[in-house]
This record gives sequence, C-alpha cells and structure tokens, in this order.
Amino acid sequence: MNLNNLENLKQEMKALGFSDKLQVLMEEQMRNDIPQFHLNDSIAADKGQVDFTLHFKQSGQSDYYYLNRYEVAHNKGKGLEEGQKYMVIVAGADGKNTVKRIENLTEAIDHFKSQNGAAELSVGKDPQHRKIIANMENGKVNFISNEFRNTYFSKPVTQNIWVDKGRGFTAQQSANLIQGRSVYRDDLVKYNSGESYKAWVKLDLEKGKDDRGNFQMQQFMDPQYGYDLKHVLNEYRIKELDDPSQRQKLEAELKNGNRALISTVKDGKEVKLQLEAVPRYGNLNFFTMDGKLEKRNQFEKVQAKENTFDMKVGQSKDKELSTGQELSR
Repeated sequence: MNLNNLENLKQEMKALGFSDKLQVLMEEQMRNDIPQFHLNDSIAADKGQVDFTLHFKQSGQSDYYYLNRYEVAHNKGKGLEEGQKYMVIVAGADGKNTVKRIENLTEAIDHFKSQNGAAELSVGKDPQHRKIIANMENGKVNFISNEFRNTYFSKPVTQNIWVDKGRGFTAQQSANLIQGRSVYRDDLVKYNSGESYKAWVKLDLEKGKDDRGNFQMQQFMDPQYGYDLKHVLNEYRIKELDDPSQRQKLEAELKNGNRALISTVKDGKEVKLQLEAVPRYGNLNFFTMDGKLEKRNQFEKVQAKENTFDMKVGQSKDKELSTGQELSR
C-alpha cells in the first residue's frame, strides 16, 4: 500500500466531509489490496435518511487508489435513531444465525432481497433489542410492517456526485441538493474552458434523469442572476442578523444548502423557525420546526406589495444555466 496515496485520500475524504470511521474502513480495504471497493455512510434528512456510497478504484498501472465519485440517495422513510442499525439476520443450515449490521438503508434492503432462504430485516441497537420490519421464508417475502411498506417499495432519489482530488460537492451539500435545496459554490469550473465561476446550484428533480442516470443541474450564476443573499436577508426580521458573527454563520449555513435555525417574531412573540435560501425565485422560505411552510410576508420588515426581484427573475431566465454534473466539480 502506498502511504502517500493513503494520506492524500484521507485529506480528500476530510475535505468532502465524510466521517473518520470511513477513513479507517478505507485503509483496511487498501491494506488488503482490494482492487475495487465501496464504502457507505448516512446522515439524517428532513424526512427520512440520506445514504452515501463512495466508490474507490485502484489504478491499472500502479497501486494508487482513486475516489472519483460517490452516490447520494434520499430515502424518505423513517430514518435510524441514534445508535441504531439495520440488521439482516439470515438463518444458517446449522441452526446458527448470521447477522449483518448496516447503516445504509438502500444497502440493507438490497442485501435482504438477495437472500434465498429464511431471513429477516430488523432495526435496533443489537439483535437482542430489535424490531422486525420485514421477513422472508424460502426466499419469498411474507411480511413487511405497515410503517415500513412505503419505504420498502419506493425507490430512493439518487444522484452521482463527481469529485476531483477532494474538490466537489461535500457530503452535506449533496445531501441538501438531493432534498431539493440550493447550494452556493464559488469554485466551479467550466468543463471546456477551465474558467472558474460562482453560482447557486440546484438539482432539477422535476424532470427525468439524463442518459447517465443523473438529474440535470440548474445554475444561477453570480453575479449575473442577481440573487444577493445579504440584501434578501435584510428584508426580514431575523434576530441573528444583529450579531455580525451569528450573521456570518447564518449566511454560511444557507450557502451550504442547510435549513438554518433562526429567531424571529410571529404574532408578537419570539419563535424559532428554519430558514432556507431560494435563489431561483430570489427569496427565502420559512419553516416551522416540524417542516410546515410559513408565509414569509409576516416576517418582512416592510410589507411590500410586490417583490421587485420576482420581476427581475422573469426578465433573467435566459441567464439561468441548466447543465450536467461534469460542469460542477
């Protein structure tokens, strides 16, 4: 194993925001000289769970490994609670069960479906404290719990994320993209010319995938498109804007695609809400803590009759760029 290669890949994984435990698993595979392998990780989503599958491949000319892409998948069913794992328990011919613990929901379902004997799919902290959510006998599924049925039969929303030596959309950014939110990047590079540029990016989840199995990316280029986050934030009563350090943190979260926690006033009382940047329409979305959309005009400093940016967006559609993943590393 090439130790320089190992250290480089660890730095790339860190830059992309993947957990330390994945670096340990990666090192194990590299030490075993596995020519091609994948690793899984997961984080909680607003609804359900976002799973990651990282693909590693060894060069055909050397012992170097490369991480050129990972897949992000949004499963909208109930996600794992802290400390829990999915478990595929398979009955052995000798009467002993084998247990495979899996955090990635997509992998857990696929592994369960691949069995041809008696098996169960459970969730819990360990086999002694588990809940059976699916079961099969002789390779045929004979039970799926009602609360898990939609998750089991629904396909997750997926996207391939291409990276180059640790540059590209981070794990958190891609998790936000697959949930339909926008992310700001100031280090994008045009594929043909190599020219760098800045833009807000959003997956077009409403249209079908391209021939490579990916959703197209809508890009709202900065500054041509005209979405000024600082200016838009100033239109609303948001407590965090009064503190420069909190404001900086809030802007960074919104640019990362997160739903940021804020304090504002509703019906004369201070409330906590979640805030999301919506560059395509030049505005912000406000949500309750349980995800219910609020009317934004009740939080405006001035009750404007019309949003002048909405008019500007209508005149600037030709500046919106819809492009493939290769333009967005």
